[in-house]
Amino acid sequence: MLSSNGLNGSGLILVSLMMVACAGSKASSRQGESAEPTVQRAIRNQVFVEGGSFKLGDVGHPNGSPYVVLTDHARPVVEVSIDSYSISKYEVTWEDIHVYYENLGRFSLYEGSGYDEKFIVEPSEDPLSPYFYLKPARTPNYYEAEGYCAWLSDQTGLPFALPTEAQWEYAARSRGKKVPYATDTGEANPDTYLQRPRQYIDPSIPPSGNMLSHDFTVMERRPVGSYPPNSIGIYDMTGNVAEWTRDWFKPDFYAEAKFDNPRGPKNPLDPEKPKKTVRDWAGMGGSFGGGGTVFARSGGSVDSGSIGFRCVVNHPEPIN
Repeated sequence: MLSSNGLNGSGLILVSLMMVACAGSKASSRQGESAEPTVQRAIRNQVFVEGGSFKLGDVGHPNGSPYVVLTDHARPVVEVSIDSYSISKYEVTWEDIHVYYENLGRFSLYEGSGYDEKFIVEPSEDPLSPYFYLKPARTPNYYEAEGYCAWLSDQTGLPFALPTEAQWEYAARSRGKKVPYATDTGEANPDTYLQRPRQYIDPSIPPSGNMLSHDFTVMERRPVGSYPPNSIGIYDMTGNVAEWTRDWFKPDFYAEAKFDNPRGPKNPLDPEKPKKTVRDWAGMGGSFGGGGTVFARSGGSVDSGSIGFRCVVNHPEPIN
């Protein structure tokens, strides 16, 4: 199959890997640290998701009652079709985002801010958070998440981007299965351990259960991949952190969703208070009324600094 630039899948990947090497060399000369290991890891961690059709939205319990009862944002259920793509098996980590900030010289944007104090200065050496650099990053706003994926695209020549919410849900549900949680069993068995009073997770105590759900005010999380993946090999799409998608949020979007590769509105509903669709509210501590299921969806202010993310590659063939 030919891609839009006339290369087949293997040709695109070969050219992209050559670009990674060149970009890594340039980054090293500019900032003193090569971005190549981070970029190569981003490619290596992509899981190919074969496209297909599925029912987007809250498909409900076997008895027909909905999982999400606090809102009706996940209804009506609609049949949609998704093209094949790849998605990262892991959420972007503090190590990944640190390289991005350094490579583009973005640290200065947050100097002296609460975000800088908590996350940017030396996150890998935080004495209250062992292995912090392996844990899911939370950007200071939506645009840094979008920028990270765009940076990977610039580095590789591959079409990296944030996922649409339809892509996110299709992958979380292991290609659209009727499961309420993106875990190894399709059910949630929370790891409730949290060290008190400092609220950090002691790495000497192994994970229990199959997911982690803490309130957004609790900054600590487990390293990505600490719990079993879902059935197609993707980790932490239930729990750890909530995740950005690229779609503008509209509560009743499903009622007007197109069949082929549905996308959210072209513009925010309220330009004064723009919101993107956020998924995995279990990563925000959501559990009541179906809030922790893969069906839950709501809007997140683009200025929010408590949301994580992962990137997709919009290419119809595997890239690794």
